[in-house]
Amino acid sequence: MSRLLLVLLCLFSQTASATGLERMKEYFQNIQTARADFHQVVTDKQGHKTQDVTGTMQLQKPSKFRWDYHKPFVQLIVGDGEKVWLYDPELSQVNVRSFTKTIGSTPAALLAGGKEMERFFVIREASRKGDLEWVSATPKANETGFERVFLGFKGDALMEMELHDSFGNRTAIEFLNVQRNPKISQEVFKFTPPPDADVLSQ
Repeated sequence: MSRLLLVLLCLFSQTASATGLERMKEYFQNIQTARADFHQVVTDKQGHKTQDVTGTMQLQKPSKFRWDYHKPFVQLIVGDGEKVWLYDPELSQVNVRSFTKTIGSTPAALLAGGKEMERFFVIREASRKGDLEWVSATPKANETGFERVFLGFKGDALMEMELHDSFGNRTAIEFLNVQRNPKISQEVFKFTPPPDADVLSQ
């Protein structure tokens, strides 16, 4: 075997063996803003589908995000850096919490929080089928509502996210049409409750 071929094989091996932890590090280092469509499916512990929704996601690190649910129902989650707003137009109701109380329990806030992940979660390498590099994130606190989160990366792009809660439910989120570091207006991350909505603080 020629020396050149040997060097190329070594380089390929090093590239191909990038770990999920390295991909996650690249994601938080290289991406300041992101925009994507998403498809979210929830199944119960028996494997029955209980929810199938689509929408769009936008975020700006370190603490701003917006998730718009479009079908089959409309719902909005906005993090403005200080507070997290959840608006349900059908109920005409807004729930609001501080960002610091939410980041440890809400995956949307988790993704926008960047380095805060290691503060609230134990991060480990995860081995799963497919062509993505995975990590698992286990909450350090017991009151988060879920037991584990899996993050699947392709390069420095987050492609899939999977949550397992304490009731045996599984939430799988696939990100589509991912845009890395797009220009996003700051108005996207601002929310003013409609005058006729009930606002509940937690």
